[in-house]
Amino acid sequence: MIAQQPIHIKNLGIQKNLGIQDYRDTLQAMQEYTQTRDAQSPDQLWIVEHPPVYSLGLAIKREHLLNTRDIPVVQSDRGGQVTYHGPGQLVVYTLLDIQRLQLNVRQLVSILENAMLQTLAQYGIRATAKPDAPGVYVADKKIGSIGLRVKKGCCYHGLSLNNAMDLSPFNGINTCGFSDLEVTQLANLGVHIQTHELAIPIIHAITETLS
Repeated sequence: MIAQQPIHIKNLGIQKNLGIQDYRDTLQAMQEYTQTRDAQSPDQLWIVEHPPVYSLGLAIKREHLLNTRDIPVVQSDRGGQVTYHGPGQLVVYTLLDIQRLQLNVRQLVSILENAMLQTLAQYGIRATAKPDAPGVYVADKKIGSIGLRVKKGCCYHGLSLNNAMDLSPFNGINTCGFSDLEVTQLANLGVHIQTHELAIPIIHAITETLS
């Protein structure tokens, strides 16, 4: 069950701080909201962490699943390959009417990448984005991922940013479909912050751009 604790954001709609939520339940809630929303429905940003889970994108190739052990594997409807979610990783889901916002998918990807880049810069971390591999990287190690789905001119899914988590489950997959891609997180880079606090500059950067 998805908790409902809405906070209204000027010019954007609603922010929900959902805490730790099951991935399947959250996916279903995003799908239902997108399917039933209309032209007047508010845009929403959901802040969440997930229990350990591997999320498969629509482009998944099963050879990228190496050793998933007892971690659940869930087929998603976002773009991309396979990634891992777990406690200590910030996930922000962007339920946006991109047609109303006059955005295309590439523009939204750039907005989400820039939100992570700006946030990391605030903590003294120099990161980059790659035009051919969406996401955010520190010295070629991936720290932030993006995956989206668009239906009826509206998008859902969003971004994930590694904060202070157990990174070892990433060894059980070819992250994002790359066999040699390493991952990192803020804690490994000397920044120690609560995940709900990390959400604040991310949300600010997204809403400032969209507003």
